[in-house]
Amino acid sequence: MGYEIDFLSVGDSNGDAICIRHGTAALGYAIHITDGGYVDTGQRIINHVNQYYGYGSRIANVVLSHQDGDHIAGLIPVVRHFEVGALWMNRPWLYPGEILHAFHGNYTVEGLRKMIRDAYPLLVELEEVALERGIPIYEPFAGSWIGNFLVLAPSRHRYLSLIPEFDRTPSSYVKPVKGILGKFFEAAKKIVSFFETWTTEALQENPSATSASNESCVVQLGVLDQKTLLLTADAGPIALAEAADTAQAHGLLFPPAFVQVPHHGSRRNVTPSILNRWLGPPLPEGSGRRGVAYCSVGENKPEYPRKRVSNAFLRRGYPVFKTSGSGGWIMHYHDMPVRNGMQAINALPFTSSYEE
Repeated sequence: MGYEIDFLSVGDSNGDAICIRHGTAALGYAIHITDGGYVDTGQRIINHVNQYYGYGSRIANVVLSHQDGDHIAGLIPVVRHFEVGALWMNRPWLYPGEILHAFHGNYTVEGLRKMIRDAYPLLVELEEVALERGIPIYEPFAGSWIGNFLVLAPSRHRYLSLIPEFDRTPSSYVKPVKGILGKFFEAAKKIVSFFETWTTEALQENPSATSASNESCVVQLGVLDQKTLLLTADAGPIALAEAADTAQAHGLLFPPAFVQVPHHGSRRNVTPSILNRWLGPPLPEGSGRRGVAYCSVGENKPEYPRKRVSNAFLRRGYPVFKTSGSGGWIMHYHDMPVRNGMQAINALPFTSSYEE
């Protein structure tokens, strides 16, 4: 089975918009879209699908990885424009009765539901567009199959435990509070110089935590013949560890042919141990590669992916390619027709000396 994975540029800032087509010419192709970037990215996705997959194509599945604006806004015009088989998205306001205990006693179930729903207008709009068009909405929890894509994370239990920690949910007993001291340390951060060799790694095993929203990301594993494709969105180490557990339970925990670099290459989202588990341990320098890694990077975000992150992927046999400077999109494919005008792109080099 052939496939093509298109990472579309979402403009100046970081964000994700991923279009995938897989299948065969004889049996037909399925289109799978994950995340939509910002508002204007939606039209870019529409144009891309019409030009490269066929005008007026049917989208089998649309998946929203999480509720952050750089992933959701562009999906609204996509769902409004195309025939869509199913929308997969998690809606935090569906579970107030199960999470009420995490909030202060002045909330009722319906009051909490309304407050959470009101905090996510774009998520509500996407839901309403889908319902108006008769598109079924499903919860993408670990173990669900979305066509050829297995959801690895989040589990339902872990997702519900994260809702009270989301930035937009009301104050709860579990939401971390950044006090004056925390703000002082944020302001006091300085640029530090790093030096790495192939055998020394600056990537931290215990980085500062990423957000609860990022840890709630839908992690997917495409299973296409003997190849696997790992889509991570903005997942952090906790979500990636849970994803590995799910993949292992399904007999699918082995180095993927393709992997998305989590959260645009943030140094807080991967650790050496989680990369070893997913990609394999570092290889001897110059010994080849196991797969490829793509990273969504805004045009005005030259610091991404972080050098320690791209170095870590390269050590493990995964050269990193980024969307910024690509002219609109980058593509990885297997057993699919070559598009006219395609040009090769260069992977990021190993960087020994850098500042962060």
